[in-house]
Amino acid sequence: MDRERFVWLGLAAVVMAIVLRCGVAAGQEPASKSYAVTIDTAKVAEPISKYIYGQFIEHLGRCIYGGIWAEMLEDRKFLYPVGDKESPWKVIGPEGTVVMVKDNVYVGEHSPQVKLAGQEPKGIVQGQLGIQKGKKYQGRIILAGSNSAKVQVSLVWGDGQNDRQTVTIDKVAGEYVEKPLSFTAGADSDDARLEIIGTGTGFFQVGTVSLMPADNVKGMRADTLKLLKELNSPIYRWPGGNFVSGYDWRLGIGQRDKRPPIKNPAWGGIEHNDFGLDEFIIFCREIGTEPMISVNTGFGDDHCAAEEVEYANGAPDTPMGKWRAANGHREPYNVTWWCVGNEMYGNWQLGHMSLEQYVRKHNLFATAMHKVDPSVKLIAVGAVGDWSQGMLKNCADGMDLISEHFYQGAKKDVLEHVRQAPDAVRHIVSAHRDYRKKLDSIKGKDIRVAIDEWNYWYGEHLFGELGTRYFLRDALGIAEGLHEMIRNTDLVFMANYAQTVNVIGAIKTTKTEAAFETTGLTLKLYRDHFGQLPVAVTGQVSPLDIVAAWTGDKKAVTIGVVNPTSQQCELTLDVKGSRLGDEGRVWMISHSDPMAYNEPGKQPNVVIREQEVSDVSSVLKLPAYSINIYQLPVR
Repeated sequence: MDRERFVWLGLAAVVMAIVLRCGVAAGQEPASKSYAVTIDTAKVAEPISKYIYGQFIEHLGRCIYGGIWAEMLEDRKFLYPVGDKESPWKVIGPEGTVVMVKDNVYVGEHSPQVKLAGQEPKGIVQGQLGIQKGKKYQGRIILAGSNSAKVQVSLVWGDGQNDRQTVTIDKVAGEYVEKPLSFTAGADSDDARLEIIGTGTGFFQVGTVSLMPADNVKGMRADTLKLLKELNSPIYRWPGGNFVSGYDWRLGIGQRDKRPPIKNPAWGGIEHNDFGLDEFIIFCREIGTEPMISVNTGFGDDHCAAEEVEYANGAPDTPMGKWRAANGHREPYNVTWWCVGNEMYGNWQLGHMSLEQYVRKHNLFATAMHKVDPSVKLIAVGAVGDWSQGMLKNCADGMDLISEHFYQGAKKDVLEHVRQAPDAVRHIVSAHRDYRKKLDSIKGKDIRVAIDEWNYWYGEHLFGELGTRYFLRDALGIAEGLHEMIRNTDLVFMANYAQTVNVIGAIKTTKTEAAFETTGLTLKLYRDHFGQLPVAVTGQVSPLDIVAAWTGDKKAVTIGVVNPTSQQCELTLDVKGSRLGDEGRVWMISHSDPMAYNEPGKQPNVVIREQEVSDVSSVLKLPAYSINIYQLPVR
């Protein structure tokens, strides 16, 4: 709790005083509490950077694979032996039916070979696939084997004879060939399966197989992309996160089916290498956002980072630019923003080292990357305290922004839970204001902060690894976190909510559905409707949290108000410097239960509601547990 507002002294009179404050759920409470605020539209601060509405996606859990990427099959390139406890593929047939061979391997270290025995069906199967009745699915299988082998690939949704659709491949060539797959699901199922079985003599060998919904958008889930476009984030950070410190970006380039599968270097599961740098750029273009790429300063080196910059930004006649062009992307991507590593201060990070060592490494990377493209903007690894001070002292010439991260856990009290986010932003801002005063190395420079990972992080993993659920109380905290950034536009230039899909995500997906979390709705709300030019707000309004800003054209004033209490509150406005019109609009997120949440495939409990405001000179009504953005035109 906020110690200045809630001090338990054990005295009945004090307790009653606290109870009577708006938002304290105990005993007999008043129906509402009234507040007054002064907004001076003539006092305008630095513009709000659009980049505070940034996002972060990492190769972790079901953020990309199973969230953004449309591939339905796990381990489609057979990193694990078929039938192994780690493999999603099971054997159809007796022991010895499938062997993993290392001769004539299509991709990776081995390929499954199925030994045939006449008319007895033998093969492999993967279950637990999500399908929807009437929906089309498409894919491909790459096969080699004996000319006498006959292979059938079936999408199966039940135990009946007709609960399947089959593609028959009458003849398997000796060398690997690609065969198309196409199915229409006959029923809804979360436990459909893909069977690959053969009859005849000899054997058949599977190089790789793929299955996606036919409505995929360049390999990405259509339902997820729809929500990402609505989220309208201006920039995405990729590919990590802890993941990047063990990631070789070159493994994610080239023919997708030939990219080797590996174990995720930082997290659980498989890195399929299906979603690499080229796919990330396609993703960014598809949803209309800007890319921000992290380079590997853990197990990577400056030469590899410089090559990655050249692959992204080099002309088609440069060595890496030629490779990009050969992969079908002749024109440079012109990626501006680059993160030089991730959390290198932490002993959990691959390649973790001391500050003294890392200062030298950062400067090597910055020099090498700028040599390839002097126009790139670099974000250095920071962490409030000795690390940030050391980086600013020794690397200021090789950075444009400095990164800070924070995650908050759960607090039982709603107010205490909500205030964690703005308090964390305030802590970061306060530290960096202090650095600006005392560090000669940044005098005359304007190195601002990128809070390029921030969120609440707690709870059960309901949506895969780190796939935690979010509640209305988390949305209230995210709104107040944005408010604190808006109050410090001279210092906070960027913020990247971590992460976008499933993994502590703003959007959650099942196998067949996608939906906004409460936190995602908050980010969408502010991105869509809050202004760009902050103005002064004064008044004793705690526990409410209020910010205001002009729209870019200065035709309206927007006011963001968070009521994190259990009671309706009333707010009286005193607007100076402008005269408001009589009507306006309000967009609102609210629910009587701070633990309300949304779930994919079900009617949402928490939504954004819009309504007219007929008399802006009257008292504004703020529902309990609500986030409100008013847009009030001026005369």
